[in-house]
Amino acid sequence: MKTDSLRAGKLAAVLVAGVLTLTACGGGSDDDTEAATVDSKATFEAGTTMATLQKAGKITIGTKFDQPGFGLKGLSGAPEGFDVEIGKLIAAGLGIGEDGISWVETPSAVRENVIEDGDVNLVAATYTINDERKKRISFAGPYYVAGQQLMVRSDNSAITGPESLKSNPDAKVCSAAGSTPADNIGTYLASPGQLVTFDLYSKCADALKNKQVDAVTTDNVILLGLVGKSDGAFKVVGEPFTEEPYGIGIKKGDTAFCQYIVDTLKKASEDGAYEKAWSSTAGEVEGSRVPTLPTADACS
Repeated sequence: MKTDSLRAGKLAAVLVAGVLTLTACGGGSDDDTEAATVDSKATFEAGTTMATLQKAGKITIGTKFDQPGFGLKGLSGAPEGFDVEIGKLIAAGLGIGEDGISWVETPSAVRENVIEDGDVNLVAATYTINDERKKRISFAGPYYVAGQQLMVRSDNSAITGPESLKSNPDAKVCSAAGSTPADNIGTYLASPGQLVTFDLYSKCADALKNKQVDAVTTDNVILLGLVGKSDGAFKVVGEPFTEEPYGIGIKKGDTAFCQYIVDTLKKASEDGAYEKAWSSTAGEVEGSRVPTLPTADACS
């Protein structure tokens, strides 16, 4: 997608959804969900991103608002999910509490833009690490590895996996514009015209419900969340056919900030905060498993 189109998409997303400055209210309604412990004694080298954010006492984080379990705008008006909790952990290590976090909705197609333009300090939004994106931004992580699958209506027996799309050339499959899943599924299509894209996965789910498309494809944990909210209308089919390592997107070349995030998440995995972040959000979805924090890539 051309840069001008990305910027237009970014502007549209801001006009429609707004840039919300919200006081985060935890990953869900579970009373046992605790906020990340704020490290009020942390110190950082002057001039680093960490020192700047700590001094300001606030941070802006991009995430998604339409993905159950990872980033979904809750009844409180604040986003909830695993990505949100990961963002809180990173902020807490800087001495920033939940009231110092501003959440910005970042659909797939605008994630690099909001980082490059300085609209956010980081993006935690089911953001697959890949070489193309690394040309524009840097990643810290991965902090989770998902796998791409397909979701169909519960009464659909014709589509059982990605291979079914090529043998059913009239079938339409939906994914998010600018996403890795939208790129990956092309290998399995009889023609490019089978792919339908929207800015949000919630629109794909609506299109599936209304029979405008026959399948939705993205990462399995996102699909499980959509299935869970469908009242039995949808199901996930087939086995995962990709590996999607999720990373935290930051300004390109900010290796010190990258290393801080890597170290913070490693500490969270050791003290149980990472597992709690999962269990109180995506881990509540039937069929999910408690992940192990993956080994981080070298910061660059």
